[in-house]
Amino acid sequence: MPRLKNKVALITGGANGLGAAIAQRMCEEDCAVLIVDRDPQGQKVAEKLQAEGHKAAFHTCDVTIEAEVKSAVQAAVDQFGSLDVLVNNAGIEGANTPTDQLELAEWEKVMAVNTTAVFLCTKHAIAPMRQAGGGSIINISSIYGMVGGADIPPYHASKGAVRVMSKNDALNFAADNIRVNSVHPGFIFTSLVDRYVKNAGMEHDAAKASLDALHPLGGTGHPDDIAWGVVYLASDQARWVTGSELVIDGGYTAR
Repeated sequence: MPRLKNKVALITGGANGLGAAIAQRMCEEDCAVLIVDRDPQGQKVAEKLQAEGHKAAFHTCDVTIEAEVKSAVQAAVDQFGSLDVLVNNAGIEGANTPTDQLELAEWEKVMAVNTTAVFLCTKHAIAPMRQAGGGSIINISSIYGMVGGADIPPYHASKGAVRVMSKNDALNFAADNIRVNSVHPGFIFTSLVDRYVKNAGMEHDAAKASLDALHPLGGTGHPDDIAWGVVYLASDQARWVTGSELVIDGGYTAR
């Protein structure tokens, strides 16, 4: 039996990269998925899933704007009848500038997308999850929400905040049978990492070889490595898992 049969999920940042992979694997487990993103590419992702016979739709949304988040959550309920799973995946890396040289506006931009959006989506997902009798909130953090890297200060701070928010909300909503967990990917060559490499002035192949060496299990990861972890946390197989950190990093943080 498919692991996510009769479940409905909202995935932020679902137009590409990790979000698109998560949507694909969740749909293959018979989940109905609403892809939420500012990028209109999300419509093509939804259409591809529909063509494969899956239940999927796209909703344009800036996850930093509360009214748009509220509308997106309502769209999931209206289209598919409920909301059981929220995947807070949308994120940006921000400027790779030391703290003492970083502009406040750049800090606030990263925090808005990576942290405030998690708050807003969680805030508006709770009511329909209570109505459904429970749910699973999966927050995509990072290995850099757990350890430092001497770079991109707002990214580290925002992802660390998501890690602890997840634990706090896990306690707040356990009585409602709403589980909240964080996922901590290592380096995966999505558009975010590609931008990070380019902004650091590194050549792609050399950067990949360097980053591969930091991950003991055969180099950098693939979007599916994260997607399958999300499927598990969304499923009833993880019914007793909340407030946890699922680290999927090829051994990067094992040192």
